[in-house]
Amino acid sequence: MSAANRRYRLLCLTPLPAIFIGLWLGAELAHWSDWWALWRGDETPFAQLLMTWRLPRVLAAFCVGACLGLAGVIFQGVFRNPLAEPYLLGSAPGAAVGAAIALLVPLPLTMSLSLPLLAFAGAWGATLLVLLITRLTRINDTSGLLLAGIAVAALLGALRSLLLLALSDETVNLQVVLSWTLGGIHTPDFPALGLLALLTGLALICAQRLAHGLDLLGLGDHVAYSMGLRPQRFINVSLLLAAAITALAVSWGGLVGFVGLVAPHAVRWLIGPTHKRLIVASALTSGALLALLDGLARSVLPPAEIPLGLLTALLGAPFFLLLLTRARPAA
Repeated sequence: MSAANRRYRLLCLTPLPAIFIGLWLGAELAHWSDWWALWRGDETPFAQLLMTWRLPRVLAAFCVGACLGLAGVIFQGVFRNPLAEPYLLGSAPGAAVGAAIALLVPLPLTMSLSLPLLAFAGAWGATLLVLLITRLTRINDTSGLLLAGIAVAALLGALRSLLLLALSDETVNLQVVLSWTLGGIHTPDFPALGLLALLTGLALICAQRLAHGLDLLGLGDHVAYSMGLRPQRFINVSLLLAAAITALAVSWGGLVGFVGLVAPHAVRWLIGPTHKRLIVASALTSGALLALLDGLARSVLPPAEIPLGLLTALLGAPFFLLLLTRARPAA
């Protein structure tokens, strides 16, 4: 067995210790007696806490991280740049605009439904707008996509600021939007968790369907076309799928940065660029990473929690700078 295969198998096992550590971490650390009581089925208060609060939250964090990893590896494959990340085409400000609209416009839905739904619509709509702009301007390369993404992100960022100003007199709603934009996993009930897990599994299956095309795209457009791939159509489909997966993650976890960049990049370095394995390993590793970081956010300053987006930025930014310094000689 090659070293890359061994590393791939080890990466696929990372969710198991990550979920266990995520359950252990918190404002109060779980002791072995609590695990033993849970194993025996005893109805102790802490065992109930583990099952009804920590377990759903850790699994939700894992699913959100897996979605970010899937989106990240698709973006990196499409743009042929290992430093691409899921928010590249304006999905982050788009989701923030959707969340602000959910608080400003009265809708016949509860806040727990309207906010994630409109955040999903905003994140996906931003990418659709980018693709529409490139189609209307007849720009058919990735540099044009990036420029359109920068323009759309700036426009949506300004719109988000205007909406936050409109919310300035509503302190509670303003705090909801700000806390959501800082990122954080809320404990779902088990039906909601089941839906999130189902959608994450569906996202993984759809992403795997792109694996061969992403491998061909890495060889260049002309080679990919000669082997039966229509590059521009494939890029559009891939970006729409990646945007939908990003929107799913954002609607459940807010704006959590760097996970979709760092984990897929590290996995690519460890096991190579073959996307059939890279997609699975990136999803599992990103999910494990976010489950760990969410547990850390709950346990550093108890009883308060560090916003998850702040924690991922604090830990991810130095790693990103390290990646830049490593990539510079290669360039």
